[in-house]
Amino acid sequence: MDKSNDLKIRSTTVVGVVKDGKASLGSDGQVTLGTTVMKHSAKKVRKLYNDSILTGFAGATADAFTLLQRFEEKLEAHRGNLSRSAIDLAKDWRTDRYLRRLEAMLIVMDAQKMYLISGTGDVIEPDDNIIAIGSGGPYALSAARSMMRHSHLSAKEIVEESLKIASEICIYTNNNFNIEEL
Repeated sequence: MDKSNDLKIRSTTVVGVVKDGKASLGSDGQVTLGTTVMKHSAKKVRKLYNDSILTGFAGATADAFTLLQRFEEKLEAHRGNLSRSAIDLAKDWRTDRYLRRLEAMLIVMDAQKMYLISGTGDVIEPDDNIIAIGSGGPYALSAARSMMRHSHLSAKEIVEESLKIASEICIYTNNNFNIEEL
């Protein structure tokens, strides 16, 4: 039996929505190590670059902070250009020996665009202005898509309701939410 999976850090749900010129990104606060909840109030969503960019992460926390720092450097170098910064980070992440070992995913967004950045060099822009990552990501994504199609809720309300639904289904997601808006 592989014991490394027993102590795998599992978390989270991060979901973002752009609607009517507003962007919202939220996450739960749970961090789980194996079968134990280690923290209830982790902050996995942040504002960067003069509060004009939202970022959220899933995966190993230390790895995510390393990537956030690198992404912030890219934003500074490209004067807040979200697309260029995301592409440059993904390129570095894929080619740098140190960064390649990092186990995390990032969502980066502004009021117009959003991207999922992965360690395999992927920079994915969703078609429908909804994005989600983490163990509860598929549940939140599904809920957000339904609300975008069949409600008049704001971006922030869709994010909050999607997180609530994910927290009711995914055991690695709690209902202690951190939601940021642009």
